[in-house]
Amino acid sequence: MKKALILFAHPRYEKSRANRALISALSDLEQVTVHDLYETYPDFNIDTAREKQLLLEHQIIVWHFPLYMYSAPAMLKQWMDLVLEHGWAHGGNTYSLQQRLVFCAITTGGTRASYATGAFNSHSMGEFLFPFQQTARLCRMNWLPPFMVQGTYRLSEQALAEYGADYRQVLQLLGQACVASELQRFEFINDWLEAKKEASHD
Repeated sequence: MKKALILFAHPRYEKSRANRALISALSDLEQVTVHDLYETYPDFNIDTAREKQLLLEHQIIVWHFPLYMYSAPAMLKQWMDLVLEHGWAHGGNTYSLQQRLVFCAITTGGTRASYATGAFNSHSMGEFLFPFQQTARLCRMNWLPPFMVQGTYRLSEQALAEYGADYRQVLQLLGQACVASELQRFEFINDWLEAKKEASHD
């Protein structure tokens, strides 16, 4: 069973219905470590040695955050700049995270339809996530499509609970099987999971 590390970065977690639902759904999964970066490093003074050790102990890495101004909150950028350093995560023929699975779990206030060419946000979610994808490639990690919860302001508590259950199931499935190549044909991990559910009902 692959172990998953959730690198959670939300500066206002206490006010987020969506992220509370997602994180609470993982609370009893032994193979999942939820690492709240803002809680751990309120002064932004990241312990890089500790972070590297955590990464080495897990085979699935999740960058989990709300989309703020088309990117991640500052803490996650700080983490990436300091932890994924040259000579450890990439470069110098040293790729400590090579072959690990990595994806983003993201919440947005805007709907899925608003993230497209010609729509309100002008670009697709994949385009906004290109820096994360390229970072993964630089470190020779296996980049997967994102897990998305969108239009959060309009979602009921029941809908949020269902997203939490889906997030939990995704991590369980990734931990049990090698499905990276299968996932690549989907825009979002959610779409892959929905396809699996539909196939099981056929």
